[in-house]
Amino acid sequence: MKLGCCYYPEHWPEAIWADDARRMRDMGLSLVRIGEFAWSRIEPEPGRYDWGWLDRAIETLAGAGLKVILGTPTATPPKWLVERMPDMVAIDASGRPRGFGSRRHYCFSHEGYRAECRRIVTALAERYGRHPAIAMWQTDNEYGCHDTVLSFSDAAACAFRGWLAARYGTPQALNAAWGNVFWSMEYRSFAEVDPPHRTVTEANPAHWLDYRRFASDQVARFNREQVEILRALSPGVDITHNFMGFFAEFDHHAVGRDIDLATWDSYPLGFLEQFWFAKEEKAAYLRQGHPDIAAFHHDLYRGCSGGRWGVMEQQPGPVNWARFNPAPLPGMVALWTLEACAHGAELTSYFRWRQAPFAQEQMHAGLLRPDSSEAEATPEVRTAAAVLADIGPQTTARAPVALVFAYEAAWAIGIQPQGASFRYLELAFEAYSALRQRGLDIDIVAPDADLAAYRMVVVPSLPIIPDGFAEKLAALACPVLLGPRSGSKTESFRIPEGLAPGALRDAIPLTVTRVESLREGIAEPGDGFAVTRWREDVASDLAPELTDAAGRGVVWRHGHIRYCAVWPDRALLRLLVARMAAEAGLDLIDLPEGIRLRRSASHAFTFNYAAQPVFVPHLGETLAPASWHIAPR
Repeated sequence: MKLGCCYYPEHWPEAIWADDARRMRDMGLSLVRIGEFAWSRIEPEPGRYDWGWLDRAIETLAGAGLKVILGTPTATPPKWLVERMPDMVAIDASGRPRGFGSRRHYCFSHEGYRAECRRIVTALAERYGRHPAIAMWQTDNEYGCHDTVLSFSDAAACAFRGWLAARYGTPQALNAAWGNVFWSMEYRSFAEVDPPHRTVTEANPAHWLDYRRFASDQVARFNREQVEILRALSPGVDITHNFMGFFAEFDHHAVGRDIDLATWDSYPLGFLEQFWFAKEEKAAYLRQGHPDIAAFHHDLYRGCSGGRWGVMEQQPGPVNWARFNPAPLPGMVALWTLEACAHGAELTSYFRWRQAPFAQEQMHAGLLRPDSSEAEATPEVRTAAAVLADIGPQTTARAPVALVFAYEAAWAIGIQPQGASFRYLELAFEAYSALRQRGLDIDIVAPDADLAAYRMVVVPSLPIIPDGFAEKLAALACPVLLGPRSGSKTESFRIPEGLAPGALRDAIPLTVTRVESLREGIAEPGDGFAVTRWREDVASDLAPELTDAAGRGVVWRHGHIRYCAVWPDRALLRLLVARMAAEAGLDLIDLPEGIRLRRSASHAFTFNYAAQPVFVPHLGETLAPASWHIAPR
């Protein structure tokens, strides 16, 4: 696995570039990402390019033996472009423009802006597409960051109408699919359809789902346009995009199909702080991050682009954007690096090389402080580089367990959660964590993946069942777990004929007759577990496999397929993992709190995410906080 950093030569005096490059190489780095925010320096005035500084920056890095990841600068259109096309900015759900003065101030649907992006990417690729120092291209930066996937601009409304016309053919077909007879929402033409915002109360959920599908398609099309230019002008050079954590606003599988490898930006401490984790977990993992945050995203994005992936931004110290921003425990930066290696990453790049003393990210740590002295993470990078050199190249082995993840499921549940605490991302993460806590390796895959070779399949929730999916599950020989709300909606966001689980009924003969959501603090007891948040009433000739203390069904089983009709708490997940593993002949390990295991094709990696020393029975030794054990398999 190569190590790298994110560098902004335009931020620093040219006189220090060569020393920076030398220090990077001496630290064990070999890749440097540049350029993704530099449009105003590349093209300071319309049509006038200034390549000199970028030429010299690339040559300086190459002269030190470093390879370059060159970003297209389309995430930061310059002020002169916004002034020329003021309607290119995105419009938020309240009708307010997302103005100039930070970044991502554009609408994916604006044809004029897309043309400008094609122009600048073409110019960049014509100049550097065959440069020997360019190892990879990165398109744009963090699609959708700052809530920018959904735009409600005139450009988006016009594009949405065209998207609907292509999908439905006639307004009558759209009205029938959406159920627009309800509340007299029927349209006479596609020109009458607006985006689903600023309505008096909630908009039609089918309208919302199609708008999310449309917006996701716009992201993929925007990315594809850049990829096509880069492939033509820079043949044979890998192309990536850097995705984010716990972010499901567009279909990453769709973008992943057009790039060579997916990368993502790993900030375990910020994600722990910003998301749903309990106060006790935030305290226990304050400076380490939850043990499964990084791993979950490693496996998710590994599944988005054919198994090739990497970390484009690795947190090296306190960040600037979370509500609270603790510093990593000593050793964690090296541990996060080696965890990425264990999951098969091709690169880990630290954000950033030097902490900026100005602008929005001046409180975000780097490998160097603003005065160029080494920050706390720097010796850990050297440690990780030495370990990587010692263990040699790592490849990913097929995991025994597949977890099926669908971005459309996140949209459907988010549009109509029915219970405020029913969060698809959290449910998928909890299922992943339950498997990993027992020492299992997991592949996170899309619903269209081939599942035949897996020994266990977990579907946390899949409200809309793709064609052929139920038959695919029925044909498997391994244990399968279907989570709540699976099969509960049709493609047009209706309750399916015959009720949920719709198309899954042939795989497991039951009917969901009623659902209820439970507020925080309600826990209805079962045998060692509790029912919280969500439960479903089920009618079936099958006897439930598990019931709660009142005798209400919780889990049903038909052959190798189980259906969980409640939000599974951690105890229930643990019980189900144990039963399914026994049926699959998979060995489980009782990992102590904070300990995680990951196997590559050649090595077994054990990591201690706890803030204290932990005795690890399967190793027969104690691991210090933020430390690891690596052994050949």
